[in-house]
Amino acid sequence: MTVHIKHAEVIILDVPTIRPHVLSMATMRSQTIVLLRLRGADGIEGIGEGTTIGGLSYGPESPESIKGALETYILPLLENHDISQIGKVMEHVEHHVSGNHIAKCALETALFDAAGKRLGVPVSDLIGGGRVRDTLPVAWTLASGDTSRDIAEAEAMLEAKRHRIFKLKIGKRSVRDDVRHVATIKKALGDSASVRVDVNQAWNEASADLGMALLADAGIDLVEQPVPRHALPAMTRLTARHTIPLMADEALNGPVSAFAVASTAGARVFALKIAQSGGLQAARDVAGIATAAGIGLYGGTMLEAGVGTAASAHVFATLQSLDWGTELFGPLLLTEEILENPIQYSEFCLSVPTGPGLGVSLDERAIARFRRNNQ
Repeated sequence: MTVHIKHAEVIILDVPTIRPHVLSMATMRSQTIVLLRLRGADGIEGIGEGTTIGGLSYGPESPESIKGALETYILPLLENHDISQIGKVMEHVEHHVSGNHIAKCALETALFDAAGKRLGVPVSDLIGGGRVRDTLPVAWTLASGDTSRDIAEAEAMLEAKRHRIFKLKIGKRSVRDDVRHVATIKKALGDSASVRVDVNQAWNEASADLGMALLADAGIDLVEQPVPRHALPAMTRLTARHTIPLMADEALNGPVSAFAVASTAGARVFALKIAQSGGLQAARDVAGIATAAGIGLYGGTMLEAGVGTAASAHVFATLQSLDWGTELFGPLLLTEEILENPIQYSEFCLSVPTGPGLGVSLDERAIARFRRNNQ
């Protein structure tokens, strides 16, 4: 059955976070979420999410540009197209729209959500041959910047059995000050938790050399994107020189960049993100490149709310190998939930939704409350 678009709406939400989230390039006190609601002529609505980190401080797309790209350029391309044919639709969009990976991911997510609802199956059944796991280990990011507060936060998470993998955001202070902060937290937590760091591109190669050596001595398990995304030769040299694994994140923007990193041995781990990759299918392509190259996988996040988190969970649930767990804690960072049926976290894991499509639905009252200026 051919299905055409009947109605589409793009909404911006601003939801406060439970605490300031301190990164090397920005401090977040709220998260801005872009939601796409796509209704077909058959009455079935698919929802998608496009979320980035810290406005334009993280990458080339902002919430406002995501909304503009969808409304002005991408959605008009779908007129008279059968939106049940996801591959054809995305190929058509890719031909006419360069870049804009987060906007494209929001569209593809909505299309898959609607397709799953139409067929009565979860999104994970539509990609990659179905899920191989029903739960995903979830890390928590300690990003207050205060050592004592971070230790207390981690201990509370361990006590509640919510997280036992912790990532620390560093890069704003000197290398030695950052390492001192991280080492103190690792010493306090001991072997009860895995501790990793994310530098968000803040170091040059010399600083990364020093930092990675000191972090390895402190018992840290992983260093994420220590140098700028374009510094692939430096990533290759750092990977060769250090035993502590380097994880690529910002350097990955879909299959082409993933192949470049893999072919130059620029990382031992990939942070896999559906939004950064350009969609659910592109993220699986990135995962395939990593697997072929013997590179470990970590399910990353753009700090999405429930819709984007559910979409990521469906993709990650289909991967044969997910050695480093995931970071799908985005909804937990928000002061309020935007879903009627929130994603469930327990025993250090997230439960992948099982209903048709993404298996989630929006809380209309929350959407109205956080909607930006009626946008």
